[in-house]
Amino acid sequence: MTGSLQTLRPGDGGRVTGFRPGDRAYRQRLLTMGVTPGTILTVTRVAPLGDPVEIRLRGYALSLRKGEADLLIVEALA
Repeated sequence: MTGSLQTLRPGDGGRVTGFRPGDRAYRQRLLTMGVTPGTILTVTRVAPLGDPVEIRLRGYALSLRKGEADLLIVEALA
């Protein structure tokens, strides 16, 4: 199932399949941090109100605000 990072819960895994239209500069920043299509990630924590979301990918943890996380299109992994 492809959707937003917000649909995943702590412990769920996913694969980045692309980016939604939005802030081009921030999308470029995500790419330089290694958040590229095909990257496998795991949601480690979600704040009580859903902001921020902490993900683990490529051996490091990254916290994203709700608006930033919405730029990612993620495919849930079983």
